[in-house]
Amino acid sequence: MFDDAVGDGRGRRALILVENLSVPFDRRVWQECTTLRDAGWRVDVICPQGSKRDTEPEAVIDGVRIHRYPLRAATGGPAGYLREYGSALWHTARLARKVGPVDVVHACNPPDLLFLPALWLKRRGARFVFDQHDLVPELYLSRFDRGEDLLYRGVCALERMTYRAADVVLATNESYRDVALRRGGKRPESVFVVRSAPDTARHRPLPPEPELKRGQPHLLCYLGVMGPQDGVDYALRALAKLRDEQGRTDWHAVFVGGGDTFDAMVELSRRLGLDDRVQFTGRVSDADLARYLSTADVCLSPDPRNPLNDVSTMNKVLEYMVMGRPMVSFDLREARVSAGDAALYAPANDESEFARLVAQLMDDPERRALMGKVGQERINGPLAWRNSQRALLAAYAAACGDGAPAVGGRGRAGRRQRR
Repeated sequence: MFDDAVGDGRGRRALILVENLSVPFDRRVWQECTTLRDAGWRVDVICPQGSKRDTEPEAVIDGVRIHRYPLRAATGGPAGYLREYGSALWHTARLARKVGPVDVVHACNPPDLLFLPALWLKRRGARFVFDQHDLVPELYLSRFDRGEDLLYRGVCALERMTYRAADVVLATNESYRDVALRRGGKRPESVFVVRSAPDTARHRPLPPEPELKRGQPHLLCYLGVMGPQDGVDYALRALAKLRDEQGRTDWHAVFVGGGDTFDAMVELSRRLGLDDRVQFTGRVSDADLARYLSTADVCLSPDPRNPLNDVSTMNKVLEYMVMGRPMVSFDLREARVSAGDAALYAPANDESEFARLVAQLMDDPERRALMGKVGQERINGPLAWRNSQRALLAAYAAACGDGAPAVGGRGRAGRRQRR
């Protein structure tokens, strides 16, 4: 399946560290696991247990061994995060000792703290691959609105230490790669773009189900996490403007997903007088998700412009595209890179224009169909996971170097490349 010159992992072992999601629920990490497995790597994962799925302390799934630990998500501000991250680091170090020597330790952020167990493994001969899922300093600014305070300076310092420790960095897009080069001081040959991409075998359009529209001609759909920076409040206010400014009541909207602000968004919908036409499902099965997206006429990507969102690739955008759905987005740099002509773009954070573009698409089924086709072609072409597979395996080859030692070894090639 893969070129022997790139990422040949026969006889080698990788350990992937994750803190913020369980595996295989974390789709990006799971795709990386199976790509490495297919290239001959033995793969172990350390991650938290899920609350409703991925609950077993240990599992072997499709040849990947997963070690999970109990973790209570942070509540109550900085002290809550300190408790969460301290517990995660303790369990990660404990399980890493259980796993034993590895050739590559692959740490996925957030938080930018997993370089600590990675350094312990580096001292035992492993190479360190940093998989930067989020820019944590920008995440801090966007989520907490506290400015560049002491905690911000702290997360910047942790990011610098992570970059310094990493032999190779995986960036999710070119914007993140630029940060690794500019802010992280990494060499161009040590930073690889491994874009996230939906599983085209898992996401297949189904025949639409008109009953999901609750008697209305049009179904609008939001899919994704509901956190402070995700823009669900912008979407709800835009829907109120769709009703009040555009005079449109010929729609039903469904919001699929959960998160920290779920209850607040349900309450906001009620205050805006939308509770008779906006449905919150919480997290749903893959089968139900496919039903909603296959029936949706227009999908919503309301992430507001902020320091994080402007340079981040949104999974919801990719999942709308693979299902052939047109969308309306705010005008963000990486949203345009991903969606191209599969989206219409409202000026940043302009809810009235967002509503107007939704109404425009509702009235133009031919344009919706064309935009959906463009999205599917992009997902199956330049944005396909097969391209990221090659980049991932090239990154592992660069991390190990020619003639790298077997598991846990300290051969000459390994010493020569260590900084």
